[in-house]
Amino acid sequence: MGKHVIVGAGQVGGQVAELLAESGHEVVVVTRSGSGPRGAGVTLVAADAGDAATMRRITEGAGALYNCANPRYHQWVRDWPPIAASLLSAAEASGAVLVTLGNLYGYGPVEGPMTEDLPLASTGVKGRVRARMWEDMLAAHRAGRVRVTEVRGSDYFGPHASDQSYFGGRLLAPLLSGKSATVPWNPDIPHSWTYLPDVARALVAAAAEERAWGRAWHVPTGPAMTMRQMAERLCLLAGASTPRLRRIPGWMLAAAGLAVPFIRELLELRYQFDRPFVLDSSASEAALGLSPTPLDEALKETISWWRNQ
Repeated sequence: MGKHVIVGAGQVGGQVAELLAESGHEVVVVTRSGSGPRGAGVTLVAADAGDAATMRRITEGAGALYNCANPRYHQWVRDWPPIAASLLSAAEASGAVLVTLGNLYGYGPVEGPMTEDLPLASTGVKGRVRARMWEDMLAAHRAGRVRVTEVRGSDYFGPHASDQSYFGGRLLAPLLSGKSATVPWNPDIPHSWTYLPDVARALVAAAAEERAWGRAWHVPTGPAMTMRQMAERLCLLAGASTPRLRRIPGWMLAAAGLAVPFIRELLELRYQFDRPFVLDSSASEAALGLSPTPLDEALKETISWWRNQ
């Protein structure tokens, strides 16, 4: 069993750590506070992921390094570059495969389903940050300095989803208690939803599969559904009343964005809910040997997790 280093212990990093530990691997979880899942085989380390010398020391002897960091949304331009550079340096020094948790921002607005071979043509601030990270990783890979891959998912749902998730606690709480819920965008536009445990499985699979290195992959994700369809299915399975969704007016979001940095950053991404936002994961399903968790199973696990909070 090998050594795996995971940066970040949030909604994805913690699940990656548990998955690897259950398989008998040596797992090191790095966060600023030293927090993370506790259990056999898991070592928690407090460190700054942007400190290249520290990360090179921590990753000595590692077979894989997972970038599951999650800087504050409105500070990506400042915080991501040093973290990305540090982890690339650590992977190069240690020989570990660098597996980065990505997203779909880099593509920008597109027509039709998104596939991994689309250009990273985003003109948005956050999209360009993520695109540059991947471009730097890929250049180092092609130069023979390091082995890299990136795994990209759509909006997350499932156990341990953060409150920032569109289908996280701020939506689950009112829906499962029979109350009306507010949503920031049009709830009747088809949208891809990625199940969190599938994200963790895809990261681990991409790290282990040599054929996956040197390119990006999409997390196996089920057919696109509107937010309303997701909410209706969730409530049906939970035995809750039919969901009532209220859309927040655009002017109200714009006004809130003046005072709340997180909301201000969301406005850059509203195109994702103004038109169908559909992820195609057929290539990764074939290459990684994975399939998306069936929707009803995923929603039942989500309901169970939420009710046990």
